[in-house]
Amino acid sequence: MLTYAEAMQRVTTMQAQLQARGVDGALFIFPIDVYYFSGTRQNSTLWVPATGEPILMVRKSLARAQVESVLTDIRSFPSSREFPALFGEQVQKIGFTFDVAPVQQLNYYSKLLPGREFVDISAINREVRSIKSAYEIEQLRVSGRSLCSVFKQVPQFLKAGMRELDLAAEFEHRLRTAGNEGYIRMRAFNQELFMGLALSAGAASYGFFDGAVTGRGLSNASPQGASTQVIGHNEPVFLDYTGVFNGYITDMTRMFVIGTLDPELQHAFDLSLQIQLHLQKALKPGAICEELFQQAVEIADKGGLGANFMGMPGEQARFVGHGVGLELDEFPVLAQGFKMPLHSGQTIAIEPKFVFPGKGVIGIENTFAVSNCGGEKITDIDDEIVFL
Repeated sequence: MLTYAEAMQRVTTMQAQLQARGVDGALFIFPIDVYYFSGTRQNSTLWVPATGEPILMVRKSLARAQVESVLTDIRSFPSSREFPALFGEQVQKIGFTFDVAPVQQLNYYSKLLPGREFVDISAINREVRSIKSAYEIEQLRVSGRSLCSVFKQVPQFLKAGMRELDLAAEFEHRLRTAGNEGYIRMRAFNQELFMGLALSAGAASYGFFDGAVTGRGLSNASPQGASTQVIGHNEPVFLDYTGVFNGYITDMTRMFVIGTLDPELQHAFDLSLQIQLHLQKALKPGAICEELFQQAVEIADKGGLGANFMGMPGEQARFVGHGVGLELDEFPVLAQGFKMPLHSGQTIAIEPKFVFPGKGVIGIENTFAVSNCGGEKITDIDDEIVFL
């Protein structure tokens, strides 16, 4: 459970960033941001002044927020007449997360606080949240251990002749029974994912999801994930799932084969492991995210599979790793154009994958923590393909 000391360390870090930019305070309305600073996900708005104690204003449920949150000033959301009185005349520049706040909400708060300037602090917020405390790293370890425990069970129930959907249902049942919360929170607009992906050779399909692998899904309204395709012998079975425990998300992929594997796919898997090992060694403070992505692309190219790296040929994802925490798509991103350096305590899912039309998908994914010694593996079970 979040402690007052942990919460206030987060608040203090944010306040330092606000002060450095001349922002008088930040108004958080996005639920997971409110949770990060307060310890409750109840329907609330959080005011974090550049100096002083934060105020949590709750619409519902105030009673539960008062039990869950470690903040000291928790109150009902005030009326439109009372709201402006919480902000002194000295508060002129207010931080707002433009990346997730609907225009309607920005207009609403602008009307409540006329004459104030609202400025975008999306990047500041994401940078602050990207560096995990010891408490958060431990939450991710717990998540990783629980997720790994379910992956270890796959040989007990994976059989030829079952549908991708049957495999997904069995995996998800066990994951849910283990305590998985199921909410895969993502910040990016127009992105959604139901727990994970259980795919066979039919995984080599186009899709909207901003990742290397999509799957066919069950309809045009849900065009990703498991389909009704039957799993056969001698084809890659791809399981890419998240563990969500106490809100914290770990992400991993493992490969299974009933029988033998096409040599080209085996080569691709070996190349995935090579890329992962290279990046794991490089996950040190100061490493530039874009450069790590480019190095991964170079390894794929030298291995002769650049056209298949990170997606269907012609529709490849331009990243090889993404931050994880309370959301699946946190900072940092090992991606083209992301020139930020890594920091100790950031947590990243590294996912080198290859897609072969007609043959399927193959690759690896693990969650790591950045450290002075390289990436600390959080999803710590064997990476090798499991042959059944």
